[in-house]
Amino acid sequence: MLRPGEAIALTGRNGAGKSSLIAMLCGRLRPDGGRIRLTGSEDEADLAELSHLVGHRDGLKTALTARENLAFAQDVLGDAAATPDEALAVVGLGHAAELPAGYLSAGQRRRVALARLLVSRRPYWLLDEPLSALDTASQAMVAGLMRDHLAEGGAILAATHGPLGIEGAREVRIGP
Repeated sequence: MLRPGEAIALTGRNGAGKSSLIAMLCGRLRPDGGRIRLTGSEDEADLAELSHLVGHRDGLKTALTARENLAFAQDVLGDAAATPDEALAVVGLGHAAELPAGYLSAGQRRRVALARLLVSRRPYWLLDEPLSALDTASQAMVAGLMRDHLAEGGAILAATHGPLGIEGAREVRIGP
């Protein structure tokens, strides 16, 4: 069970099912049996609608600029929080707002993908390898974003092969 203010780090070998579980939670895959729902909710779609997903792929449109990618996400997701420019500044990419995502490095693309967490409010963050392709400073910045989200009553489920960089994250191991 994932509660407000809590982070769970899903760990396990490659192929153990971490990404598949996250895909089921956000509604991209359907479980073979049973249901996934929020406690106290009868609507299976609730969790997907209340979640942000940052997958192991960045999910950016390469021809769109960093700002345009975030503006598109905000338009689709609604519940505006930070502006695209504010979110890019937080992740250290204000200078790259007008660059097409296809020109950005892997780490920069990852930071734009993570900036989507900031443009629309969602209480649940589902993160698949959130620190991949990030340097040490960027990993610390993401840890700060996660701490802030938890302090505001949000919850995080992250598939990872290493530490998330936040205190109190509970580890749930999938597989042997």
